[in-house]
Amino acid sequence: MKQTKQKSGEVAVSEKKSTGIFQLLLLWVLIPLLFASAVLLIIAKVADVNVFDKAREVTQSIPFLKKDESKEQAQNDIVLEERVVSLQAEIQNKEAELTKIQSDLEKAEKDKDTLLAKQQELLAEIEMLKSAKDDSQKDMKEIVSTFESMSAKSAAPVLTSMSDAEALQILTKLKPDTLASILEKMSPEDAAKYTSLMTK
Repeated sequence: MKQTKQKSGEVAVSEKKSTGIFQLLLLWVLIPLLFASAVLLIIAKVADVNVFDKAREVTQSIPFLKKDESKEQAQNDIVLEERVVSLQAEIQNKEAELTKIQSDLEKAEKDKDTLLAKQQELLAEIEMLKSAKDDSQKDMKEIVSTFESMSAKSAAPVLTSMSDAEALQILTKLKPDTLASILEKMSPEDAAKYTSLMTK
């Protein structure tokens, strides 16, 4: 029984010793280090020194931590050169597109001017045709009134000597009574021909 008490006492003492060593380590080493770090950071902030940049410089000066900057710089240069080349190619493509668009626009402007000139010509021609049509209608009215004033015996031989189109144009404009009297004075073949032409 004494032995078990003694063993449990030794365990308690050893636990106290291990706990005591950890506490001592914490109190005498870790806390002063943290305090000193905090003080140094405050001093660096007041002195306007960037601690992290300084730490980076220090780590880069260490040979086995130092990165191969020349390789990295060369890779960056290659990437930048490739980007510049691709951008120059893109600029050339855009300039070619712009040139094509400008030439298309100039061609469209010329086509538009040509079409406007043609439109003006066609409008003038339409006006001429309208006036000619009006004149021919006036002439046709005068011719029809002349045939209506003529005797049927005189009008029939004149109409048969004309072309079918001209005779038909006059005959379709005559009054029905005048038309009937003119057809009576024509030969039966001519009267039949003009009657069939008027019904078409």
